[in-house]
Amino acid sequence: MSKILIVEDEEALVTILKYNLEKNGFETSFVTDGKKVLEKLHTDRPDIILLDWMLPHVSGIEICKVLRQDHSLRHLPIIMLTARGEENDKVNALSIGADDYITKPFSIPELMARIKALLRRASPKPEKEKASYKDIVMDFEKKLVYRGKRIVHLGPTEFRLLEVFLGSPEKVFSRENLLTAVWGHAIHVELRTVDVHVKRLRQSLNAAGEKDLIRTVRSMGYALMSK
Repeated sequence: MSKILIVEDEEALVTILKYNLEKNGFETSFVTDGKKVLEKLHTDRPDIILLDWMLPHVSGIEICKVLRQDHSLRHLPIIMLTARGEENDKVNALSIGADDYITKPFSIPELMARIKALLRRASPKPEKEKASYKDIVMDFEKKLVYRGKRIVHLGPTEFRLLEVFLGSPEKVFSRENLLTAVWGHAIHVELRTVDVHVKRLRQSLNAAGEKDLIRTVRSMGYALMSK
């Protein structure tokens, strides 16, 4: 049974989320104050976090930044819940580390679909133990990525993106291809979301100044290839 931590200060919404998540077979816990999130995570590690943007004391954006900088917590899947629906807000949330973003008010079936899709991305079941291209190696059993001797720290969405690229090195994937492969057919995700996650993947892979192996192919999409 997957555990979900709800970080939300609206009592009515917490009640609705707990009821529907538990009805769908999830175990839940919650906190209503941003200051208590890290304390909760170190004592009761969830499988996914539903994180409200606007929280007392510490915002969801600040919490997301802290989690992505903590090596012991940076792999936790995060879905941002917020009433802010502008594209710039979505891009900001994804850029600082959220794996998905859903705008209030939202439908429960849509939320459940996004949770299940993100959990699948966080727990890939590949047929082989490792995949590689040039100096990039992905170890599926250990859920680790190496660039040379350096460990590359990736969130679940970037991990799944890299898995897709490594499955067909030098193949050009359209944004639509990547949306289907990573998020699935049942989830409506904006094409811009792909660009944001590819940018995050690039930043992680090239953090020590390595050569960029992800190519942007004009009017087509992205490919893992060297020049």
